[in-house]
Amino acid sequence: MARHTTHPSSGAPPTRAADRPDALQPYRNKRNFAVTPEPAGQRADAAAAASAGAFVVQKHWASHLHYDFRLEIGGVMKSWAVPKGPSLDPAVKHMAVEVEDHPLSYASFEGTIPSGQYGAGRVIVWDRGQWLPVGNAREGLKRGHLKFELRGRKLRGHWALVRMKSADAKKPAWLLIKERDAFARPEREYSVVDAEPDSVLAPAAPDRRPGRPKARGAAAGTRAPGSWPSEAVASGLPERFSPQLATRADRPPPDDAEWLYEIKFDGYRMLARIDGEQVRLITRNGLDWTARLEPLRQALVGLHLPSGWYDGEIAVAGAGGRPDFGALQRCFDNGRTAEVVFHVFDLPYLAGHDLRDVPLVGRRDILARLLAGSTSPAVRLSDALEGAGADVLRAACRLGLEGVIAKRRNAPYRSVRSTDWLKLKCGQRQEFVIGGYTEGHGSRTPLGALMLGVYGDRGELRHVGNVGTGFSPSGVTGLLHRLRPLARADSPFAQASKAAGPVHWVEPQLVAEVDFSGWTRDGRVRHGVFLGLREDKTARAVERELPQPVDPPAPVPERPVPPVPPQDPTSSRPVRLTHPERVIDARTGATKLDLFRHYEAVGAVMLEHLRQRPVALLRAPEGVKGETFFQKHLASPLPGVTELDPALSPGHAPWMAVGTRKGLLSAAQWNVVEFHTQNAVARHFETPNRLVFDLDPGEGVAWEQVQEAALLTKALLAELGLPCFLKTSGGKGLHVIVPVRQQHPWDHAKGFAQAVVRHMSRTIPQRFVAKSGPQNRVGKIFVDYLRNDRGATTVSAWSLRARPGMGASVPVAWDELDALRGGDHWNIRNVAERLSVGNAPWSGYARAARSLGAAMKRLGYGP
Repeated sequence: MARHTTHPSSGAPPTRAADRPDALQPYRNKRNFAVTPEPAGQRADAAAAASAGAFVVQKHWASHLHYDFRLEIGGVMKSWAVPKGPSLDPAVKHMAVEVEDHPLSYASFEGTIPSGQYGAGRVIVWDRGQWLPVGNAREGLKRGHLKFELRGRKLRGHWALVRMKSADAKKPAWLLIKERDAFARPEREYSVVDAEPDSVLAPAAPDRRPGRPKARGAAAGTRAPGSWPSEAVASGLPERFSPQLATRADRPPPDDAEWLYEIKFDGYRMLARIDGEQVRLITRNGLDWTARLEPLRQALVGLHLPSGWYDGEIAVAGAGGRPDFGALQRCFDNGRTAEVVFHVFDLPYLAGHDLRDVPLVGRRDILARLLAGSTSPAVRLSDALEGAGADVLRAACRLGLEGVIAKRRNAPYRSVRSTDWLKLKCGQRQEFVIGGYTEGHGSRTPLGALMLGVYGDRGELRHVGNVGTGFSPSGVTGLLHRLRPLARADSPFAQASKAAGPVHWVEPQLVAEVDFSGWTRDGRVRHGVFLGLREDKTARAVERELPQPVDPPAPVPERPVPPVPPQDPTSSRPVRLTHPERVIDARTGATKLDLFRHYEAVGAVMLEHLRQRPVALLRAPEGVKGETFFQKHLASPLPGVTELDPALSPGHAPWMAVGTRKGLLSAAQWNVVEFHTQNAVARHFETPNRLVFDLDPGEGVAWEQVQEAALLTKALLAELGLPCFLKTSGGKGLHVIVPVRQQHPWDHAKGFAQAVVRHMSRTIPQRFVAKSGPQNRVGKIFVDYLRNDRGATTVSAWSLRARPGMGASVPVAWDELDALRGGDHWNIRNVAERLSVGNAPWSGYARAARSLGAAMKRLGYGP
């Protein structure tokens, strides 16, 4: 008798295969399996039954590029053709046309369907993994609303397929929709189909045997390498490619030896796709500008370069030989681009090989050899500048350049915005969306100023000021020619917009490049100068560009941060405070308003310690003497507090992070008194970037002994070659913090910290103890190494403590140690006095980070 089982994807027992129609017959009727390499599949596809619960998305270059989305249900792959591919943005709903069922074995199919066959064209496995239905899958399909979770390489989280009411019965149309969760991302920020265009199946290893046939594009006469780096893999040349993007940073990275620098050319990012004699020039957003750059195309053809993707920037030299964005704009306006120079700086694909996993210096070495004999003035290698980042940036600014790009020497190439590439600018400059313009006066009557905007967190266009200088007479004419067809009756900005004189509103489609001196306190551009229109960037991608920290092990304060004066509780704030009069500490008389004001005042200095770190919040809804509890996960949305990747906390809800002042104030409104952070940043979570030694005195230990213990700890760490930094705990003890390089996993870091503490307890047993528990540390100090475990936390600098007196954890210099009266030297009532010093005692923290390898050897610790 046939055995019946419940299919994990369907939620209902299937009928016997012999009793039901062959669901794959329409699939077979369309194909000649003597010609096409596609799998025919069996009636029940029993051989592939082990792949139950699978999903696959196949990228299909048929008559039109589309993506085939397939879910395993009832022994077949239910299939939809998605012309635009999946989007991670819940606001974007892409059409998905239901097509015939495919066999389960189709989930691993990659290849080329021959011409003349149904669906002729190339197919790759763009993503695959497991899917889990939410509810009964069969019922969801029947009623036209199927909800599910995807666990793939590129697509994760919750999704829905919703059938449209006017659907064609033969080809029902659905909508593929991403639901709002931790994996959702705005389309203007990240397009997954553009950022990750390639197959998820491992490519075949390159055949390195002597005499192998040359790969396509490595024909005689080219200058492809004679031997390939070990990281290079054989690969076809992708039709489309998305470039790696740089993150703007607020200062050069601390470790100069790991970085090289290139000039930041004042132009347009450009990619050259070379396939034999065919050369195409593509912008960062995929626009084909080959026809606009005919002289450059001819120059590249004349170089006879191997097939590949060449990454660089086009620019035009202005006065003094410096790149001039305005001059580049004029070349395009006049249709004369012979002066355009292509500065090439990277090489992700070459001569039948994927070089993206080759370290940057290796890719540059190959590129330098390719261009070594070039005499073309239109194609140049972008020189690498080595040395101290601060010196390189200063020199670039003195020369009047826009800035420099810092690139990690050994990093791979990734088609995303990455901190392996950093933008370091000499001044304030970015793109803005044009939402309207005012009329001028005098000789420039038609145009007074452009009204500028950026998109906010919720997709709204925010007005950020106007720019009324930098226009040439011919430029005004060209601008108005572009603006007038975009006229609209109402303002595109989300809020009221101030302007002098009549305003002409326009559809927000044009992007302006503006140089300006800074931002006002209310978020307006100060002293802007119009430089030109950006045609290589979409308006929806324009946001306020905020410099990011250079992913340091901890804060790198450059100067003391002055205190932010308390505001009147009735003044406007981003977070509404309720019950400001509630007393939370009877000893000091501190109220919830005082708590709110504290985190309002310390926000600028505290966020340096919180940024990117998983945080645990200690809440005290009944005050510091009432019941308190830790919270590592968001039970409900909290403005300014974000959920991190669930993969960091497997088996649990996602951890959270606080990255804005609004998050601090939202937490204070939520009765949060303490903020605790882990020892790693979210982006590199498996390798912590600091060690914490918590000096916790037992009963009967005098404060002078705690101070002495801190100095002894510092001395031992110095012998091990590890610089360390000091802060008060806000309680009874002190915290000694060691910045380390992100090289060692959690168990090695914790094991080393434990070995340090054991050494201290053996060497000076009358002072230190390595065991926790009150009975073990009477008259002694327990140096808590457990703070260095995965998931463990330590109170953040500038956090208050939920105990009577409400002490504060504050960074201090070692020469201030003698003057401290206790671990709660500063508290909610006097910590404002310390804000004039801020984080200055920890200046040089990031540069002090060391590898633990040498220290482990000196201590005799071997993981």
